[in-house]
Amino acid sequence: MKTNTVVNLDNFSGTILIPAFETYSKSIVPITFNGLEITSKVFFGKKDTHYLAEKDNNAYIFIGLGKVIDYKSLKTIFRRISSKQKDNFSSNIALVIPEQINQDQVEAMVSGLLLGTYDLGHFKSDKEEHPILDPDFTLNLVSEKDYLATAKKGIKIAKAQLATYNLVDLPPNTINPKYLSNWAKETGEKYGFHVEVLGYEASKIAGLGAFLAVGKGSENEPQFIIMNYTPRAEVKHIKHVGLVGKGITFDTGGVNIKTAGMVHMKCDMAGGGAVLGAMQLIADLQLPVKVTAIVPCAENSVDAKSFLPSDVIHSYSGHSIEIIDTDAEGRLVLADGLSYLIKNFKPEYIVDIATLTGSSIGTFGYECGALFTNNEEISKKLQESGDEIGERLWPLPLWDVYKSDIESDIADVKNYSGKPVAGAISAAKFLEYFTQEHKAWAHLDVAGVAFGDDEFAKSKHATAYGVHLLTKFIENL
Repeated sequence: MKTNTVVNLDNFSGTILIPAFETYSKSIVPITFNGLEITSKVFFGKKDTHYLAEKDNNAYIFIGLGKVIDYKSLKTIFRRISSKQKDNFSSNIALVIPEQINQDQVEAMVSGLLLGTYDLGHFKSDKEEHPILDPDFTLNLVSEKDYLATAKKGIKIAKAQLATYNLVDLPPNTINPKYLSNWAKETGEKYGFHVEVLGYEASKIAGLGAFLAVGKGSENEPQFIIMNYTPRAEVKHIKHVGLVGKGITFDTGGVNIKTAGMVHMKCDMAGGGAVLGAMQLIADLQLPVKVTAIVPCAENSVDAKSFLPSDVIHSYSGHSIEIIDTDAEGRLVLADGLSYLIKNFKPEYIVDIATLTGSSIGTFGYECGALFTNNEEISKKLQESGDEIGERLWPLPLWDVYKSDIESDIADVKNYSGKPVAGAISAAKFLEYFTQEHKAWAHLDVAGVAFGDDEFAKSKHATAYGVHLLTKFIENL
């Protein structure tokens, strides 16, 4: 996508997008633009409405923003226009920037337009390419102000989210652990971060016992992905952030096989996908922060070699774990990811993200992710970062009264409480056990927001939740 700034539409030919704030339904003053007059009977800027007009062979799309607009709604509105009105798009588009719009809102609009190119029909034979994906496509920003840098940032955000859409939505016979490790290597080379991958033998030598236990029932070799980003520019007092993402490319539940909803379990690597997408975006934006990210990738399958309920396994930290439920596998790979990160890289801040528990969905539905941390500063920054872009979080407690849920008679700890209550909290307490009491760690349970239903497809699909959130959090540190 090429971007350009123009101060007027003289000699312009193509599609013109005109965002309009709401007046009122009985306004006698029409909305006017470039000689067109739109009466309030057909359009007055109401949120989630649009009006299509034609003049001098140009298509004009008036886009209702409502009286006030937030970042997420604005992004969704422009994604909708791009997706639903693509037949009225040309390879030359002019986006008129109203005076009331700020830089963040320009970023949201541009991101939304590019996200609107996403098509879930990856394997359809009759798939049509969106006009925005044409190599000659140009987005012209109509404004006296220079928003080019903002638009380019919006494009980078959308590209990272589109990459994550693909990773989460593609089927598990495509997206296996090896695919993700190859993706990380290729993306690292392209965007500028270092990638090391530990396969089965290397993971065994390293002592990643909990991670390997989960993946040993699959013919697809587990891959322990380690990524390091260091900014090119010299930065005084550089901050170091650690990220860990659950990369279970498919989750059958193992021997405790799932009885419902297995068709959606290709999304169980959405936390890992968010970390991979965030690493692309962080490197693309050249953020002045050092980032180390780990994505333990495995497939939780059913086989003669699968780990069993009542097994006792040994984690990277040296602690033993009693297996109560093989479907509580995500916390096992995260435990080794967290322990490896802390011991070998010692980051100042740590955030892990995972589609971890149905309990978090039972608590929050599909509106926000569950946040666990004992660090008030981290809690505030994560929530504020999420609120800014519409990827919301809300805290749940990590009180020590919940420690008893993971106490084991035979091992140091057990992986599942066995209780039908407080599942998200006991899972977080399990992860906390492997953080060595790190003072700035947060856990995000995003089971309800990483994969879901919306207007852009008939079936559940990826949201890329976490890509922008993690990046925004790092920007705000």
